[in-house]
Amino acid sequence: MTDVFTRILRIDLPTALQCDESGKNPAFTLTFGTDGKIPFPQVILHASDGQRLIKGDALQETVSAGEYLYTASIPAGLLWPGEITVQVEGCRKADIRQAGGGDWIKEFHRLRLAPSVKAQPVIHVATGPGDTPVKLYFGIHKHMHQPYYNATDRMYWDGEKDSIFGARGGPYTHFIPTAVRQYVGGGLPHAGLSTSWSGSLIEQLDRCAADGLCGGCFGGWNNELRAVAQEKTVLGHPRVDFVAFGFFHPLMALIPDRDIVKQVVWHRDIIRSAFGIEASSVMFPPETAFHIRMIPALNQAGVKAVIYDSIHRFRACKDYPYAGINEGMLPPNPADQVNPPVSDWLQLRNIWAGSRISPSLLKPEYVQYEDPDGQIHKIIAVPAERYIGNEDARGGFGALQYPDVLGQVYNQIVDSGSFDPQHPPFFLLHSDGDNHGGGADSYYNHNTGQLVQWLQGDPRFELTTVHDYLDRFPPDPTQAAHIEPGSWAGADNGDPQFMKWFSRYDQPYSPDLNSWAVLTAFQNVAHTLEDSDPGKPWLDDISRLLLTAETSCYWYWTGQHIWDQQVTNAANAGYGMVKSAVDAIVSAGRDRTGPTIFAPWVTPENPGGKRWGQGCLLDAPREGTVHTFVYDVSGLKRVTLVLRAATGETHLAMTDNGPYPSQTGANIVANYYTAKLPIGAGDVRYYIEAEDNKGNVSRGALERVYLA
Repeated sequence: MTDVFTRILRIDLPTALQCDESGKNPAFTLTFGTDGKIPFPQVILHASDGQRLIKGDALQETVSAGEYLYTASIPAGLLWPGEITVQVEGCRKADIRQAGGGDWIKEFHRLRLAPSVKAQPVIHVATGPGDTPVKLYFGIHKHMHQPYYNATDRMYWDGEKDSIFGARGGPYTHFIPTAVRQYVGGGLPHAGLSTSWSGSLIEQLDRCAADGLCGGCFGGWNNELRAVAQEKTVLGHPRVDFVAFGFFHPLMALIPDRDIVKQVVWHRDIIRSAFGIEASSVMFPPETAFHIRMIPALNQAGVKAVIYDSIHRFRACKDYPYAGINEGMLPPNPADQVNPPVSDWLQLRNIWAGSRISPSLLKPEYVQYEDPDGQIHKIIAVPAERYIGNEDARGGFGALQYPDVLGQVYNQIVDSGSFDPQHPPFFLLHSDGDNHGGGADSYYNHNTGQLVQWLQGDPRFELTTVHDYLDRFPPDPTQAAHIEPGSWAGADNGDPQFMKWFSRYDQPYSPDLNSWAVLTAFQNVAHTLEDSDPGKPWLDDISRLLLTAETSCYWYWTGQHIWDQQVTNAANAGYGMVKSAVDAIVSAGRDRTGPTIFAPWVTPENPGGKRWGQGCLLDAPREGTVHTFVYDVSGLKRVTLVLRAATGETHLAMTDNGPYPSQTGANIVANYYTAKLPIGAGDVRYYIEAEDNKGNVSRGALERVYLA
């Protein structure tokens, strides 16, 4: 036997424990034996939320039969559920400052800490067709984003940004791994979560790490995320699904197809670099803002499924029970109400729910878009439940009583006989992962532990990833539904007109409309250069300025000069770099790019239907007007509104109202076009066609509106 140890002979500790009623570990003992005295022993417990160090007087030394024994009594309440790595080590020198790497001897063990199990009530699992047990599947989605606060200066940083980022150390580093490890430790075979990370956030976190910003709290910020990204479900899909997204958080429903594709491609590259995993084929569109006209671009970008806010599927049914102004939106436009009626409308209790939901519609299904040429484009649409997700955002289990609220949905499925074993219900609970309750330590730690504990004892429900669900229950591609446009509740209720991004549209001047007009012009400049001068060294800089300018946050905070000015600043900077090149293209007759057409909007929103009054709904005028912005570097020859109704196709010349009257010093601004819609034409489809002075023609998307 040696005086100073040379090896660790054994380690005695439990391989698995169950948390007590507090939700954390019970007290337990750890003992390890060595072949000699350890001058400096210690134990490190590596948990998802950090390390616990045990040394000094916390380790009791005894000698038995020539073996040195070191015992640590681990107190209760120290650790959350999950996989714990136990590092037992000793230094052969008492003064560790004098020790080298060879003086340390280490051993590692694993401890699985399972969530506590409380007495469960008797659960009645109903049966559906063929005596199949009725089960409700759900998932969780967490969104992470920070914009650039200066669209023309990536390096801009101030005290406000330092405070904002510094307050989000947990969400941007270890909170997600903490939750996912509890899924694994709880034995949930399909459980995981999806998460969306903007490229602008990742770039800024990388800078925080490199420059030591926010007090250095983001050094190695993505280490735990990269590690947990390798965790797989029983079907081999990632437990953490880093979904497809737009790099700079654009409102995809309002930007050109080619920019949607580029935003997604750029985003895939940075996800691969940051997390060592490929971005998903599932997309969470920024602000959950979805419009069916996005489908061709999403298909081109390799996206197979898109997440949307559930209310826009409900409102697209023929018999939708509109809830009035409590819904926060105008009645659906009848042109969108093309899906068959359903009869299982449910008013949720014990959470805020401004309207009824239909449990039978809460499942992935194909949706489709028909373009002006009659070609059909399809994609899988995955519902995110508006009201339950909004409640989950307040803090998860505790804020949202999952058994009660999801139980209401379950019971309605049973009572209505709507359970389909081939396509059972599945929806996501979507929210910000870095704000308020949904961004708190308690959400990912204690409340996730409660969630896992509940699921272990309630076979009616299963937490699953989107990919695991789609593998087991693929939707029928021969059946396609329609979804009205719109975003999530967090965007001022997310109406189909995207009015959060059209603020003050009915006033003489709108900062939002100004930014769209400037952006439309800048898009045409950039696209013309891409088509005519590919490979130019400054194209990357122009593309970055353009994609940055598409950040939806620059419209979200309307009325604040710092945000209202961002798009103009980016456009002016970009146009200043390439004006001479653009002029040369035009003068040489090399312009091969058609005009850029902004996504049109209609006023009143529902001609002949209802419009907003002061705290009420009023009758809307029957005459509607289509509005858009159009720009081309070669000038415009014509802009035509093409209407398709039961009576045939009509071509109307749109009125050129000149450049939008910018108040931000914009160097380029698109022209503002309008056209009156025929009264009483009923359910119509329409698109805008524009031709520049070089003969290049562009078509907008095929839109729909009902003219009473």
